[in-house]
Amino acid sequence: MSEQTHNRGNIIFSLNSNIIRYEEVEEEPTHNQNEKNTQEKNQLQTAHDWKPYRALRVFDDGTQTFFWRAHTLTVLFFMSCCLVYVAIFEQSTSSLDTDYNVKRGLIAVVVVFILFGITQIPDGPFIRPHPALWRLVLCLTIIYEMALIYILFQTPDDARKLLTHIDPALGKPLEEKSYGGNCRLYDPDQSNDPFHNIYDKLDIFVPTHFFGWWLKTLIIRDWWLCTVISIMFELLEYTLEHQLPNFSECWWDHWILDALLCNGFGIYLGMHSLKYLSMKPYDWRGLWNIPTYRGKLKRIVAQFGPHSWVQFDWRPFSSFDRWIATILIVITMLVAELNTFYLKYVLWLEPPHILNLTRLILFVFAGAVGLREIFQYLDDP
Repeated sequence: MSEQTHNRGNIIFSLNSNIIRYEEVEEEPTHNQNEKNTQEKNQLQTAHDWKPYRALRVFDDGTQTFFWRAHTLTVLFFMSCCLVYVAIFEQSTSSLDTDYNVKRGLIAVVVVFILFGITQIPDGPFIRPHPALWRLVLCLTIIYEMALIYILFQTPDDARKLLTHIDPALGKPLEEKSYGGNCRLYDPDQSNDPFHNIYDKLDIFVPTHFFGWWLKTLIIRDWWLCTVISIMFELLEYTLEHQLPNFSECWWDHWILDALLCNGFGIYLGMHSLKYLSMKPYDWRGLWNIPTYRGKLKRIVAQFGPHSWVQFDWRPFSSFDRWIATILIVITMLVAELNTFYLKYVLWLEPPHILNLTRLILFVFAGAVGLREIFQYLDDP
């Protein structure tokens, strides 16, 4: 393919068969422009220097060209072949298999939308391990949002029946466990096991609290904001324990086991992980340009880490916009946390179920790229 160059404003997009570059072209500034730029620079105090990111060059050095191409025609060809096969060659099923046909049709619609999104949706701020992964995350979040909107117009009973089409084991009332009751740390009435109250609280939610807050710290990248959300969620548990018996806990379960130990150590580990990622040198050489096998292996592993690292400084009191944005971030994080438990309360979807686990994994990826975009939107003039 011959080289094609398109000039849009002061950005040049250069494309050929082996290289993709995004280059910032500096124009000759006039005296008035220099004065204006100096005034804007003095007025806008950003938390991060965004100039290197605006001049970022993302390119294929020729060693992994196959993985950097969109393959839109290839995807279109195989997708069309599958649809032609179903339309012409596949035998039609009996009219009695309505549920089966509906499921297959919905799955096909979702797959076609995902394939379209992976090949056509613009890239976001993350490019590792591959921009297609983050385009996939965006498509899945859109599908999830449309599913929530559809459920919004259903009654709780109808919504529970819908979930039985995914898993017949769903749609049954769940037992609620209260963690309140006897709050003694040491119970002399139980001579065989006087510490039974502590052991009863050590269930699956303890490691999920710890690892969950480690991941949330990597997403939010701010110790104060994580601590505020952690404390506010414990206060929400007090407020909503009349609806959710799971929120009825002893004082030491709220503030010592959850807030201080599980959440606190998760945030502590997350901050140390952030420190390592911010200090780590990022040097991206082509795989075949690395001479040793050990270096090649390290480069392959590093492909699944970040391409670069931006340390967040939310500065909520620096402007009214940032204050409102910070409050909205806190509210959104708390609602996402509460929904894990309200899915169990309203739709009878137990927390360990694969649907809940898939939702949480999707939220980790979507939250990471979402907060990264929000921070740049607030900080980059």
